[in-house]
Amino acid sequence: MKQHESSLPPGLTLVATPIGNARDITLRALDVLSSADVLAAEDTRSLRKLLEIHGISLGGRPVLAYHEHNGAKMRPQILAAMAEGKSVAYASEAGTPMISDPGFDLARAATEAGHPVTSAPGAAAVVTALTLAGLPTDRFLFAGFLPNQQSARRRALEELAGVPATLVFYESPRRLAAMLRDAEAALGAERQGAVARELTKKFEEVRRGSLGELAEFYENSAARGEVVVLIDRGRLENVSGSDVTRALEEALQTMSVRDAADYVAQMLGVKKRPVYQEAMMLAKELRE
Repeated sequence: MKQHESSLPPGLTLVATPIGNARDITLRALDVLSSADVLAAEDTRSLRKLLEIHGISLGGRPVLAYHEHNGAKMRPQILAAMAEGKSVAYASEAGTPMISDPGFDLARAATEAGHPVTSAPGAAAVVTALTLAGLPTDRFLFAGFLPNQQSARRRALEELAGVPATLVFYESPRRLAAMLRDAEAALGAERQGAVARELTKKFEEVRRGSLGELAEFYENSAARGEVVVLIDRGRLENVSGSDVTRALEEALQTMSVRDAADYVAQMLGVKKRPVYQEAMMLAKELRE
């Protein structure tokens, strides 16, 4: 058998894989998976299937399982391969490595050991959901998975209530209805949200509405597949004139008058017209 020859430099490459549709993979990712000396994956079965779909031969290369349960055991072996001058490609089960993924410890260990670490970017459920949800995307907070226990989950949501950014969570379909009820209690029934399900797959669905409406729907309709929950940004209560002025002064350093007014009005949840008028006055003062 012809020995595999790598065109990749030694080190670690984090490879984003499709979250559903197998064709959502980049040409660079395919090159990396074809060329790396060692392949590591959160789920080796998923990676082998992806390689088969795209006609990539292993050519005798090792495929190592690396996940949260065996990371401490496997890291030394993977680091040793890099120390020998080999190139390693790590792929998450689906999506971008490091996003709610055990690759974090591997990448940190490789960096601390002095090995080059780079990324072949691609699909990520959090970004895909944001593009479809119809909620503000200029600022968002990805909060991963909430705690399983209801009291802890509700406390976590309450801590995020005033964050002026769209909130994004990954959630189990089994807990979706309960999570939405807790979000309704912690953030308000009228706060807007969206549930994105089975993204890029045949039965992709994005349902939008208030948290109360979404909670009621999923209490009566069981969800299936991978789920992303998005919740509209918090609004600051009792916003003062000085709050608006400070925000505008900061925004005007890098934005036009109109963009700064739009940004501050949306961020603080206040009417746009008076904010725009103050922005024009502040901009005039700055020019004088």
